[in-house]
Amino acid sequence: MNYGEIKKNDIANGEGVRVSLFVSGCRHHCRNCFNQETWSFGYGKNFTEETAHEITEALGRSYINGLTLLGGEPFEPENQRELVPFLEYVRSVCPGKTIWCYTGCVLEELLSGESAYRCEATDRMLSLIDVLVDGPFVEGLKDITLKFRGSSNQRIIDVKRTLENADRSGCGKDECMPEPVLYLE
Repeated sequence: MNYGEIKKNDIANGEGVRVSLFVSGCRHHCRNCFNQETWSFGYGKNFTEETAHEITEALGRSYINGLTLLGGEPFEPENQRELVPFLEYVRSVCPGKTIWCYTGCVLEELLSGESAYRCEATDRMLSLIDVLVDGPFVEGLKDITLKFRGSSNQRIIDVKRTLENADRSGCGKDECMPEPVLYLE
């Protein structure tokens, strides 16, 4: 997996001060995307063990609230397979830090067996994320007054509460979709 940038003091992509990792590779190609250079899977630098350590070192600062994944598209299957072990590592060495993720997919798509974005790593990746900002950027719905999102179709979802509600409802992944619990309106 490649990445385009690491921001170690980001205040725009989630609550508080965050470390943000912009992964490379995206097939959505949203019109007027703010980060088109990351559409290419080959853009940027190779994500290595040293990169993971650099990020967790930055996350260790007391004023850092957590990690944010953006892109590109973190939920491209190729990226999920690389991100899951990294997120497990982050959880083990940085307890108490939140993980936010931006995706052009919607949660229902990620949970659907029919989605091109769903792979063997998807459920584990979702279980490691606290907040998911889902949905493609839609220029016609752009609204600069929204917190942490670019267009009004995008939702800010509390992933853990959403998945817990699905477990309690008795729904299997293919039987019904959980109602997303919004983190922020």
